Amino acid sequence: MRRAQELLSRTALGVFQLNGQFLAVSEELARPAGLTAARWQVLGAVLSEPLPVAGIARRMGITRQSVQRVADLLVAKGLAEYAPNPAHRRAKLLRPTEEGRAAIARIDPGHAHLATRLTALLGEPAFAETAAALERLSAALATLRGPEAESGTLGG
Repeated sequence: MRRAQELLSRTALGVFQLNGQFLAVSEELARPAGLTAARWQVLGAVLSEPLPVAGIARRMGITRQSVQRVADLLVAKGLAEYAPNPAHRRAKLLRPTEEGRAAIARIDPGHAHLATRLTALLGEPAFAETAAALERLSAALATLRGPEAESGTLGG
């Protein structure tokens, strides 16, 4: 039991540290495109398909209110727009404008350079396994938070 707690603590602390590192790197990558990490994150979430704010928040694991604030800023700057949602009249879809797509495209060279450097440092198999391990961890936490989340416990 104690070993499991230690593993959970190490993992959580590692993820918190990684989050800070990714946010710092993301700010650097996004800056030349006139974006912040948060704006890049929200705009990136709707590149492949328009989504309602709540859907973006669920996908990214952050609050709907914080996504709404960033989405409104993106719309105000002409980088995204709201479109009608055939599935829900009041929950409009957020989608990038051409200017928003161009901003994301300006990030791509720095993103590609960072990806190449990380792959060289870690090796492609280890990098792929890291991504897979984080995906498994996220899925496991989502499973634990399923029905128990309403009762305030995590599968206890």
